[in-house]
Amino acid sequence: MKGFYQITTTIKEQLYKDIFVNTVSSGDIFEIDLNKQTIFPLSHIIVNNAQYNGNTWIFNISVLCMDIVDFSKTEQTDQFLTNDNEQDVLHTQLMVINRLLEVLRRGSLYDDLYQLQGTPNCEPFVDRFENRIAGWTVTFDVMVANEMTSCDNEC
Repeated sequence: MKGFYQITTTIKEQLYKDIFVNTVSSGDIFEIDLNKQTIFPLSHIIVNNAQYNGNTWIFNISVLCMDIVDFSKTEQTDQFLTNDNEQDVLHTQLMVINRLLEVLRRGSLYDDLYQLQGTPNCEPFVDRFENRIAGWTVTFDVMVANEMTSCDNEC
């Protein structure tokens, strides 16, 4: 049966396949020790809600993909790139999201009936947490089959 546990585990396993993901977590993001540098790049799964539609469930999910922004000791005169790797972090973490969405839209997860619905929304963030972290939050809907039987408890 596809349900809450299966959708979160499936997304977690897909994220771990990405070279730019070191740790995957879920639940309350503020319970994660974001001061540990060894956990980055980090992807975090939040299930916002689930909608029952008879023979399907639609899960609204947010995934935060983030990494630590490193600063160069070399003075940078380029006002566009500055002296950090913030743009690199934003690029790589958006690509993590892109791969996840493509697998849900037309890849192996779609074939396994974890199917992306609608148009996902991606929002960048910088310095949202205690240390200098940058990344993206993507919010999307995934439809899964409702495989629950319709018989009483005696089945």
